[in-house]
Amino acid sequence: MSDRIPVIAVNRVSENAKKTLDIVRKFVEEKCIPADPIFSAQIGEGAQRWDHHPSVIDDLKVEARKLGLWNMFLAKGHYKESPGFSNLEYGLMAEWLGRSRTASEAVNCAAPDTGNMEVLAKYGNEAQKQQWLKPLMDGVIRSAFLMTEPDVASSDATNIQLSMKRDGNDWVLNGNKWWSSGAGDPRCKIYITMGKSDPTNPDPYKQQSVILVPADTPGITINRMLTVYGYDDAPHGHGHITFKNVRVPASNMVLGPGRGFEIIQGRLGPGRIHHAMRSIGAAEQALDWMLMRINDPKKTPFGKQLKEHGVILEWVAKSRIEIDAARLIVLNAAIKIDELGAKGALKEIAEAKVLVPQAALNVIDRAIQSFGGAGVSQDTPLAYSWAGIRTLRLADGPDEVHLQQMGRNENKRGAAVTATINKQKAASDQLFAQYRVAREVPGPKPRL
Repeated sequence: MSDRIPVIAVNRVSENAKKTLDIVRKFVEEKCIPADPIFSAQIGEGAQRWDHHPSVIDDLKVEARKLGLWNMFLAKGHYKESPGFSNLEYGLMAEWLGRSRTASEAVNCAAPDTGNMEVLAKYGNEAQKQQWLKPLMDGVIRSAFLMTEPDVASSDATNIQLSMKRDGNDWVLNGNKWWSSGAGDPRCKIYITMGKSDPTNPDPYKQQSVILVPADTPGITINRMLTVYGYDDAPHGHGHITFKNVRVPASNMVLGPGRGFEIIQGRLGPGRIHHAMRSIGAAEQALDWMLMRINDPKKTPFGKQLKEHGVILEWVAKSRIEIDAARLIVLNAAIKIDELGAKGALKEIAEAKVLVPQAALNVIDRAIQSFGGAGVSQDTPLAYSWAGIRTLRLADGPDEVHLQQMGRNENKRGAAVTATINKQKAASDQLFAQYRVAREVPGPKPRL
């Protein structure tokens, strides 16, 4: 496996992680990818898609735990519950997980549970950890993260409107949420919910709180499941949920009132990297499918195999370059998180969040094109993969928000670089003057 690890990462990956990478690769290739069609078939059709989960997942989980593949995303040095891998090491594993629809859940490393477990591990009190973190880490329940709302521009989280009002020993919640990923799963038992608890606070970043809402609390209505380019993502789904006078014990508040922004920023940082890591794997899988297609001797448009058409080989080359470049961006961000924490790696996280889905989409789109009509059908995993990764340009903050922030931060160097360039120009003007003098005055040239 070490020959598959980029040079920048080799010396940062432990021997234990290298061995685990081998196990992950084998598990994904030999168990998870073959199980993907079984997963789809077991979901079924119609309303029954939401009343159960495919049993093949349970079988894969049993095997994964026997192999020691469980909760690898909890980074060492950041969580006492960590199995001992760094963000970098998990990144290399997540690339393999991204090749399969079932792999991440099979090893208990699937979103949104990963981010929710990080929230509970980092910010939850002991009672909250015992009630919710432990069963999540054991893989016996699932969870949802409720932040986005249908009636406001949720890309600016200060717009969140779900009302949270204190009433005695409870908080009372009213409002709407959507894109509540995981809320359709019958195993989903807890909603980690962001709302506005102090709307008059002069600091707009201290008006919000995060609270733990049991999924069976009276007053909660799941109105519908949203589709992603026509895919319903059953059994997990993306719920549009209404809260009407939902009473939640005050003890379910995470960290404290007004700490919501702090919590979601701590949650979304590593989560963005997890998405990017898996996207690299999806892109690699798409490239493999494209290579299979263009080498198919039965596919001979205009009397040639696809690989004999120059533009196709150009697609392959561009895909290889884009995947490798994207991987380095991701691993660099993972290294920075390991060294400085998520707050110290904001630029690198944003770079990966923006660049990687775009690169993966380019690769997947070329693979789809090489398959023709089959590429947009259910006969390959490509269409579903493209739809899922396209959402990443919106999830966890749209690209434009990250680009604006990155541009603003980069532009802070404007005054300093202007001064440096002007100083260099002045020195150059002085040199030009000396050279002119040297040409006009007889005798030896001055030493410059």
